[in-house]
Amino acid sequence: MFTYIDPTVRERLLDQERLIIVGPDGKSVEATSNLDKSKGLISVLGPIPLPLIKAEKTVDVSWYACVRHTELSKVEQLAEELRGGNRKNSFANLASSMAVNSVLIMGDPSSWTNPLIRVHSSCLTGDVLGSGRCECGPQLDKAIQDISNDSQGGFVIYMAGHEGRGIGLWAKAATYILQDEGENTYQANRSLGLDEDSRDFSDAATLIKYFYGNKPFRLLTNNPKKIDDLKDKGLETITPIKHIIGVTGTNREYLFAKKDWGHSLEDKDISEDQ
Repeated sequence: MFTYIDPTVRERLLDQERLIIVGPDGKSVEATSNLDKSKGLISVLGPIPLPLIKAEKTVDVSWYACVRHTELSKVEQLAEELRGGNRKNSFANLASSMAVNSVLIMGDPSSWTNPLIRVHSSCLTGDVLGSGRCECGPQLDKAIQDISNDSQGGFVIYMAGHEGRGIGLWAKAATYILQDEGENTYQANRSLGLDEDSRDFSDAATLIKYFYGNKPFRLLTNNPKKIDDLKDKGLETITPIKHIIGVTGTNREYLFAKKDWGHSLEDKDISEDQ
């Protein structure tokens, strides 16, 4: 991943321990030229001070950029599998291979005993453009607010390869057209021949282990699948915290579809704007 950076800069970052290579178990590994890139290694770059302006308040954040070690040949292989019809997990793996994720640390990690964590899937339309078709933007803002105000602190993991539940922005745009024709968000994915949810949370699990360890934490989520996926990666003690915000008339049907799909939502949670 760092082949485009002058080798002396890369070595300086390694010497300063601001570039760390992390294995799936969350432990750092020695950065050598013969690293096995097939083992799900992640490069972690940081910390970088990143003050965030939220609701006229400055939130002090330590930002880490995180990217999976995947050679171009692996990306090409995944693309070929996708073209050949082997769609299972191909979108998720391809997106994870190319995405630069972020970790936003708030509070003092040395004092954490049960931090508050949000694993947030990227949503350009909601997070950046402020779309009312989903609740993603308000969820992200509320997560940063809640974690920064929490006595324990915690962090947000921003999963850049998760656009449209893992199908990418182009396909997501196509699903919006199908939704406007009457399909719900999951039906629209199926109409394109894609999985209803193809997100891969293995990198998120690795980053939680690296920044905190396999210890109890609270997770801001309404999605039981996310919890199950993280537990499958070895994170054993997760307390889900409901995360309901941004409900409006323009996304209510979308939220009812999520409820019917299995999200921990009740009719009363989405019947009124909030």
